Amino acid sequence: MTNEDDQSLERGPVSSPAEEQQLKDPYRLDPKDVTTPPRSLGNVLGYLGPGLITAAGIVGSGELIATTVLGAENGYLLLWLILVSCPVKIFVLHEIGRYTIATGETSLEALNRVPGPRFRVSWVVWVYGLLILCSLFPQGGMLGAISEILHTTFPAIPLTGWLWAVAVLTFFLLVGGRYGPVEKIALGLIVAFTTLTVGCAIVLLKSPEYFSWSRVLEGLSFSLPQGGGFGMAVTVFGITGAGSMDLIQYPYWCIEKGYARFTGPREATAAWTNRAFGWIRVMSADVFVSLILYTFPTIAFYLLGAGILPAVGVVPKGTEMVGMLSKMFTEILGGWSFYLFMLGAFAVLYSTVFAGSGAMARGTADLLANIGVFDKRDYRSRLRAIRILIGVFLFVPALFFMFVREPVLMVKIGGIAQASMLPVIAISTIYLRYRHVPKAVLPKGWITLALWVTTAIIVVMMSYSLIIRHLL
Repeated sequence: MTNEDDQSLERGPVSSPAEEQQLKDPYRLDPKDVTTPPRSLGNVLGYLGPGLITAAGIVGSGELIATTVLGAENGYLLLWLILVSCPVKIFVLHEIGRYTIATGETSLEALNRVPGPRFRVSWVVWVYGLLILCSLFPQGGMLGAISEILHTTFPAIPLTGWLWAVAVLTFFLLVGGRYGPVEKIALGLIVAFTTLTVGCAIVLLKSPEYFSWSRVLEGLSFSLPQGGGFGMAVTVFGITGAGSMDLIQYPYWCIEKGYARFTGPREATAAWTNRAFGWIRVMSADVFVSLILYTFPTIAFYLLGAGILPAVGVVPKGTEMVGMLSKMFTEILGGWSFYLFMLGAFAVLYSTVFAGSGAMARGTADLLANIGVFDKRDYRSRLRAIRILIGVFLFVPALFFMFVREPVLMVKIGGIAQASMLPVIAISTIYLRYRHVPKAVLPKGWITLALWVTTAIIVVMMSYSLIIRHLL
């Protein structure tokens, strides 16, 4: 379907008017929901939210675990990789968000348009299904790390007891399936971990035995890791910043926040075009804020890991990982900061488990709808699937951790899987931009150029890391 052919994507009704009033379908475009986009900065800030949830989901396994392990293994050598991996995918995220606002389609409905082999749905949708399966491992690793934090702090309860307690608690927090509570809890967790982590990194700058600007300059020399460190570098590039899962899941939060509904069903009118651009601008602000929120903690974690852990001879691994990571605080702040680190680590990891479980449940429910398990226009069925899948994405990973008990390894498996899918998503986004984004709301030339450059960087880095590097 081309820009000219694809003129209306309004969804059908899901229930009677009385039922609809009780159960509003955020995925249905209804002319009654059309809203004039805000113009003042204050009003725009009031409509931010999807990026907050995305940032909460990003700063977890990638930042606390993978980034600090990379720093412990390589020192400051790969600081450049962190600085590249955080912003490089932001234009892909932005243009997927543009597509959703302009069409009302979910991520998987969009990816289902990508040409190639099909079995009920596009091959890209099935690849997403494989990515979901791989994501069970890092989810389990983070649940295990959270349980280690709680067990270390309150040792009377065994680690497995905490593991299942966290899974059950998170299930009940998310099982309502509604957007509002997710955004509020995510915001609280972001404030907590950003304040603690960035604050500690500022203290690090005043510790010459662990930090110097000359070492920072060495980290900007585009050097490559050696030996086993390369696998962790691939993991970090895949899951720091917006990983594959984040790129696909962000539009679901945009839909539930209301950006597409406020724009309304597509019309060939100036009013619709102005509304669409207005809500795209709000989404742009949301994406930019998320970039700031996840970039600073990521850099802070890398500096802490690279500056302190090699100096004390620690490379985090196994079920003692969190205790080893705590040295990033205690070495520069003193022993009293151990529990301060535990609080920050809990906020970081739990934010990702919390936001990730809700997001993966939405994406997987949409996968089931697209292959025909239930009618995608039936919000009750979608909500029921989301609630069931929230349990799946908490309890199955908890079982995985009980057998593996290696959070770093589990995170690495998910990170490599996410890195592998990045080129697919980036190239698919370019295809959608040229074939299915309405011409009235196409991005400016510099944004399109940035999308191409971003995609080229992703393809080159992944091709090198996954193919060429293994042949040398």
